[in-house]
Amino acid sequence: MGDGVTADHRLVFVAGLHRSGTSPTARLLSSHPQVSGLTATGQKEDEGQHLQDVYPAARTHGGAGRFAFTPAAHLTEQSPLATPASAARLLEQWGPYWDLARPVLVEKSPPNLVMTRFLQALYPQARFVVVVRHPVPVALSTSKWAGFTPLRRLVEHWVRAHEIFLADAPHLRQVHVVTYEHLVRDPSATLATLGAFLGLDGAIPQESVDAQRSTGYARRWEELRASRNPLHRRALSTMQREYGDRIERFGYRLDDLDDVADFPPVTAAPPGTRQ
Repeated sequence: MGDGVTADHRLVFVAGLHRSGTSPTARLLSSHPQVSGLTATGQKEDEGQHLQDVYPAARTHGGAGRFAFTPAAHLTEQSPLATPASAARLLEQWGPYWDLARPVLVEKSPPNLVMTRFLQALYPQARFVVVVRHPVPVALSTSKWAGFTPLRRLVEHWVRAHEIFLADAPHLRQVHVVTYEHLVRDPSATLATLGAFLGLDGAIPQESVDAQRSTGYARRWEELRASRNPLHRRALSTMQREYGDRIERFGYRLDDLDDVADFPPVTAAPPGTRQ
């Protein structure tokens, strides 16, 4: 499979939009004695996308809150980059940042959300952990990185990215969705299910789960909804009209940030299915 990485290692790709909880999830996984995440990389959040030259990183497609709008960011098994040479090159570049004495190797990058089929083509036995969070806190927290991108556009990006993933999911053999809301409200049960999916022995430590991370965004959202500013009211009305139904498909509502989401069932492809 590559320099230092062998067929006995299990590759796990953590996917999800910026500010969805992918970094905390990857850190939780890496705290398990059988798991190694990328460490000491010198890159933001130790994301594998910044440590390789096989595929363009999210910043090439506009960065946080924008990348899923670019068709070229959506990679599948049909990509000319989906070759054995690409698979070997990625492992060569990521390998030095993993503890290869551990059997489970985790790579986390937001654009993985729209690259699952591509990564599966490179590594057919890979497992995918997709972290999903309510679009409002994702949009509000991403806005500080997205310049003058309107909040409505950031919510639209959330919808677009997750619709791509949902369309790709039936092609995947081993995929598990974690909603951020379930993780922070019931970390024990959520991590137990995740650990079973990954075949880990013993519990994933949960001490670092922070249930308060969304409270500030909830206050900001309620202030916007209560605003008498006609521009704010018009923007929120447009957002509800254009994206409300599409967001509800994923178990969320724009008028309720406290709902614990039930993401639509994701059916994995049967073993041995050819893409």
